[in-house]
Amino acid sequence: MTKLAGASPATTPPGGDHRGHRERLRSRFLDAPEAMPDYELLEMLLGIAIPQKDVKPLSKALIKRFGSFADVITAEVEDLRTVDGVGEVAATVLKVVREAAVRLAQAPVRNASVISGWDSLLDYCRTAMATLPTEQFRLLFLDHRNVLIADEVQQTGTIDHTPLYPREVVKRALAVHASAVVMVHNHPSGDPKPSKADIDMTKMVRDALAAVAIKLHDHVVVGRKGHASFKALGLL
Repeated sequence: MTKLAGASPATTPPGGDHRGHRERLRSRFLDAPEAMPDYELLEMLLGIAIPQKDVKPLSKALIKRFGSFADVITAEVEDLRTVDGVGEVAATVLKVVREAAVRLAQAPVRNASVISGWDSLLDYCRTAMATLPTEQFRLLFLDHRNVLIADEVQQTGTIDHTPLYPREVVKRALAVHASAVVMVHNHPSGDPKPSKADIDMTKMVRDALAAVAIKLHDHVVVGRKGHASFKALGLL
């Protein structure tokens, strides 16, 4: 029996479906990037790393595993690799995005008075640290004009504890010729309220710095629920 022309179903070229889908995603992104849900934004990134396959299921799996776009790009590489389908290239692309976000937030803080640009400093600290899965201590060293001269991660700890040694803070502050220091650390729990251990440690660092005529301007705790300033709370 002779088949009529056009009676057989159309055959989609290999990869045609997801390539067309990606083109539509790109168009929607260019029109209204803020309207895209987390999984689609993640899907666009993964499409760069894994161009040969549909990555929508993988993007949804990552969101389900970690919770949000921000949580995915701040997850440790080792944790990302536990999700089936995430290889070295995909994990690297995600970490590049995080580093780009941190550097964009850091730009207004560079070569400007940290004290007069306090809101920019807080934005930077939240971007760099608020969604990290473990505690991290960052020290911001300032010159006599309160301009940032060094921004260093001093310690990284567990989900609820990071050791910080006052003598090491003093040693580093003297090495970079700092006149003042701002301490910043995150609470992975999300609640930025300082703990008793935070308060006790801050007083020890403050006193150790004061002994060598260096001022502790503030200690800021950041988390998903906001931030807490020791100075604003009257703890410094």
